[in-house]
Amino acid sequence: MLSPHDPVETVLHEDLLDYTPFPGSVRLARYRMVRLLREWGYGHLVDDAELVVAELLTNAIVHGRVPGRLVRVHLTVGKEVLRVAVSDAKGEARPSVRAADGDDPGGWGLLLVQAVAVRWGVRDREVGKTVWCELDVRRGRPSRRGR
Repeated sequence: MLSPHDPVETVLHEDLLDYTPFPGSVRLARYRMVRLLREWGYGHLVDDAELVVAELLTNAIVHGRVPGRLVRVHLTVGKEVLRVAVSDAKGEARPSVRAADGDDPGGWGLLLVQAVAVRWGVRDREVGKTVWCELDVRRGRPSRRGR
């Protein structure tokens, strides 16, 4: 499995791009990721991957924005997992799953990420942090029988 502590996993596909920390970047990152996943043959992961990249990037923009600094989206596909990692420059703003209030529109993001991801976590960087999650590439994969 690809994890922040296991860099030995064979990387089959990878994409890394920095975005300005503004809401419009979320749409751009989603579109880019959808296109890449389809090109790489992982179209069955698009819905879950769109959700996690939107949630993680939105959190980075809302809670991790530092003026003059970019946020980074890093996609990595290994044999078993698609890893979505979003980095920002504000290491002290640590994400946590919290109980969402039915009246509060916020607080659902990491609950959703936790529901679709195999695992997720936070890794400190020299400046800032990276919030990552992994999706099982085999889950929901179309059967090859009958082809």
